[in-house]
Amino acid sequence: MPKKEIICTLGPKSLNKNFLKFSNKKISLLRLNMSHLTLNKLKKSINIIRKNTGVPICIDTEGAQIRVKAKKEKFLKLGQILKISKKGNVRLYPEHVFDDLKIGDVLNVGFSNLRIKIVKINKNALCKTITSGRLENNKGVHLENRKIKLNFITKKDLHAIEIGRKFKIKNYALSFVNSVDDIIKFNKLLKAENKIFKIETLNAVKNFKDMLRYGNKFLIDRGDLSKEVKIENIPIVQRKLFKLKAKYKNKKIYVATNLLESMLENSYPTRGEANDIFNSMEMGASGLVLAAETAIGKHPKDTVRFLQKMIKAFSRGKL
Repeated sequence: MPKKEIICTLGPKSLNKNFLKFSNKKISLLRLNMSHLTLNKLKKSINIIRKNTGVPICIDTEGAQIRVKAKKEKFLKLGQILKISKKGNVRLYPEHVFDDLKIGDVLNVGFSNLRIKIVKINKNALCKTITSGRLENNKGVHLENRKIKLNFITKKDLHAIEIGRKFKIKNYALSFVNSVDDIIKFNKLLKAENKIFKIETLNAVKNFKDMLRYGNKFLIDRGDLSKEVKIENIPIVQRKLFKLKAKYKNKKIYVATNLLESMLENSYPTRGEANDIFNSMEMGASGLVLAAETAIGKHPKDTVRFLQKMIKAFSRGKL
């Protein structure tokens, strides 16, 4: 049976000597998420990793996603008014998105069910909350009623790739893939490197059959995908993608998001999480991805240890 890989996202709780030393021979890839890193911090992070472990690094691009930039994080009640501007306390990134906003647009912000509707636009965009939720900095924004055209990669991503090349990093991930064209462009940009294409949009799901011909490694990000696919349908989509991939024995799919969400706080997982992890491997997952669990969770080492236990149990297949 092929070895199952463990990919870990680094963050405040894991980008340190202690965790990095621990990662040797346990983790296949260490993920640096450009959505939460400045270019200066990227350089510093690579240096810290290289000094403390031999585990390969993966630079994960921002890709074609809108994010909110909020100077103050707060809980917004139903019916509350919020002002979005180009240079104010609440902004959107990339900056050009502001010019594409229209009255009536509904923005789904982050993962606390915050939804806001644009009711007036002048120099600013006045919004009214239609469901309550927490406004948090740098969270993803999904435009529910229509699409805004975004480049498949950001200027910041291109600078990150330049830095990666200087450090001879061989692994990159493209976020928010929408089409075969996105994959072709990324392949041209990084001809010799290993590339992971992230499935986190409805367009990617619809185009996955064709995309399989152009990429070798894919990652199902169930978090952002659940913004465009109803959460009760995520298991259906996951199984559909694995069935399509089954025709290609040399292709890989990794599974991410909420694998061990309870371990952000607790030192041991739930039975449901264990079952989800086993099911994902049974479907054909080549690897499992820890995101918040290792980036900001209280028990990053324990989450890795538990995945190791699950992989051993799956490989054994019996008590």
